[in-house]
Amino acid sequence: EFDIPLIGKYLKQKDRTDSTTNGKTGFAKLMGSFMDSTKQYARISVNMKDIGSKALPTFLNEVQQEANTIFDTSKYHVTFTGTSVTFLEGSTFIINGLQESIVYAFLLIALCMLYLFRGVKILLNSLIPNVVPLVITAGIMGWTGVSLKPSTVLVFSVALGIAIDVTIRFLVNYKQELPLYKHNVDTTLRASIYHTGISIVYTSIVLVAGFVIFCFSDFGGTKGLGWLTSATLVVATLTNLILLPCLMRTFSAKA
Repeated sequence: EFDIPLIGKYLKQKDRTDSTTNGKTGFAKLMGSFMDSTKQYARISVNMKDIGSKALPTFLNEVQQEANTIFDTSKYHVTFTGTSVTFLEGSTFIINGLQESIVYAFLLIALCMLYLFRGVKILLNSLIPNVVPLVITAGIMGWTGVSLKPSTVLVFSVALGIAIDVTIRFLVNYKQELPLYKHNVDTTLRASIYHTGISIVYTSIVLVAGFVIFCFSDFGGTKGLGWLTSATLVVATLTNLILLPCLMRTFSAKA
């Protein structure tokens, strides 16, 4: 425990000089390193072990409550800084931004799908094949130890936008050819795969080749963006050519 007024008299030593040191006393220099020139802000430095980003918010909350009991909140305002706190705030901002971007992207895609195809079943069929690649990419990032940062977060938005384009191309062709084959789902699916599959594969190869170039970058963020986006596009191509027709056939059979 300590008495706040007790240190008040030491704060006045800032202008005190010592002839042996040709300037401020050692204590005045020490106080100057922990306070600003206006004596309005003070710094308390504490070293602690790394407890992880999950436990850190709870720890900071406990310290904040303890600080509120020590310092009069009407006179003093205690804030936390440091590498760990900054990293936690940055990680939280990135994760929240990722969640918001994914949610907004899926909402816009869902509205476009409903407008184009006028059906809830075909909407579900179109979203599932594009969710799977993102989940697999997130798993790969966790398995390989790739952390979430602005460069890697872009993978989800970029890959989702490209993958949904493949889905729309396949479904539009399916919708156009369905009347030609007298609404025979199996025949229409085979025809759609035959007519659009090759172009989808070629397009994906070109896109993957473009992102693979980033893998040769010396910058870690760009390299991660390159190989993660390439892997996501490969999985998205497979899900749209294999999983999507299976879902279409299954839902059509139940109907």
